[in-house]
Order: sequence, then structure tokens, then C-alpha cells
Amino acid sequence: MIETAVLDVGLVVASHGRHCLVETPEGKRVICHPRGKKSQAVVGDRVLWQGSHDEGTIERVEERRNLFYRQDEIRSKSFAANLDQVLILVAAEPDFSESQLARALIAAEAERITPIIALNKSDLVEPFERAWARLLPYQRMHYGVLPLSLRLSTEIDREHLLKHLTGKTTLVLGPSGAGKSTLINLLVPAALAQTGEISQALHSGKHTTTSTTWYWVDPERTTALIDSPGFQEFGLNHIEPMQLAACMPDFKLHLGNCKFHNCTHLHEPGCGVIAALGPQAGDGRITPSRYRIYQELFAELSQPPRF
Repeated sequence: MIETAVLDVGLVVASHGRHCLVETPEGKRVICHPRGKKSQAVVGDRVLWQGSHDEGTIERVEERRNLFYRQDEIRSKSFAANLDQVLILVAAEPDFSESQLARALIAAEAERITPIIALNKSDLVEPFERAWARLLPYQRMHYGVLPLSLRLSTEIDREHLLKHLTGKTTLVLGPSGAGKSTLINLLVPAALAQTGEISQALHSGKHTTTSTTWYWVDPERTTALIDSPGFQEFGLNHIEPMQLAACMPDFKLHLGNCKFHNCTHLHEPGCGVIAALGPQAGDGRITPSRYRIYQELFAELSQPPRF
């Protein structure tokens, strides 16, 4: 009679190339490799693994609740799995890209992950006021928008942030210079040391700028932050053009008002979306900048694949 090996359960807390760092329920961390050429596990995955000497082999990735990722014409890049929310951090200065913000929000909506927008550098009064005004349409879409001043961060800022994060698994996303590392270090003071240990364990010699890393915020391990690499582009090629409007709350509000069921919201007569265009957000209006983003994305996602 062939004995079946007993598999251990674990949580992927870091990855680099084909190596993963898996945490056991007791808090021990083990370097694991995928079995053969099976799909690679990502941070946040629950896995079944088998130990061998000081390392292990991932035998199976448990079914995911969700997967937050971006995809361009060539490849997809997974950030993390099984998330409760995504915290999108932007700064008052330099100016943030509304197109990149919209793309990240659409990716979150497509996976039914709650997004929160945080605007850093509230200590820069005029740039902050301008940036806050740009985010008003998003507040009216019922996205949470938090003001932050991470450079002058205090215990009050920390408590304010924790109110939105406690008991949840949150991916922190944002462009370089927004203050992502400062935010992580504010909430997880030992993050830098942990990152060094993880890099050494995975022989990557890299820090959080190039790999995704899971941090526990509390000793009880109920609140988690996932730090992700910065990005310049955020492709949405995994979303069909006709699904795009449903992932944009200000557009979704008007989808039932179109004359044609297959309306693209670009030129059709009797389009509820086009009828809702207005110079300012409010009363269900769609702003010109949001409509321009939709037009650009629809055109991008409608391009035939290049071989």
C-alpha cells in the first residue's frame, strides 16, 4: 500500500523568481519551490506544501478569492491574491496620473476588491488643494479618499490609517515618490529589517522596489499590509472593452439608460452615458477627464493583438 504524504498548509509571504517564502500557521517561514512547471504562487496565496530538509515544495495552490493583476500585450504581472482591499497611494506633488489611478481602480473593481485612495503630502497646502479637487469626482463615486502627511506623520496619522486597515489584508499600490515605503515603515517599524531578511533568504539581493512582500502589522497576525513594486504602466488587456463601463462607477450608474443594449458609449444615439456628460462631477454627472480616460481605454482594449 502506497502511503500518501501529509501536506502542510501555508501562506505565501514573499516571492522572487521561482522561489517563494511560505509562512506556517505557527509563524515559521520556509523557502519553497513550485512542483515542476506548475503555475507560480503569488503573495497572499494559501498553499499546500511538502517539506524536504530545510526547504519545501509547493504541491497545490488553494482556490483564490481574487487576484489583483495587470496585463499588457506581452505578459501579465500579478501583485497579490486573496485581498480585502487595495490602498492606492498618490501624492499632491509631483502631480499624479489620473489615467494610472483609473486603471488601478478598474482592476480592483473587476476583481471585486475594495479600493481606498490616499492622498499624501497634505502639508503642501496649494498642491494638496489642487490634487484634492481632482479627486472630488472619486469621492462622489463613493471611493474612500484619505488625506495624509507621511513626511510629518504622527501617532494620530498612524491610528487614522489603522482604522481603515485593521483586520484586513491590504495591498499598498502607488507610483515611485508617492511615499509607499514611508507608509509601510510607519505601520510596520521593523519592515526594513524584515525586507533585508527576506531578500537574503530568497538570495534576491533586492528590496521592496522589485518584489512583493507581506507584512503583519500586529503581533496577533490579523492585519496585513502587502508592499508592491512601483510601476510606470498599468495594462488592462485582461478586461474586455464592453466590460469597461461596468467597472467605472460613474458610468455604471447610467448603463440602463442606453437605447441599445450593445452601446459602446462612444457615438450611439440615445446613449445614457453620453447624456450624463457634464463639466463638473455631481448629480451623477461624468466629467470630461473621466470620459476621455474611457475613450482612450476602449480604443486601447479594442486593438487587435500584435504578433
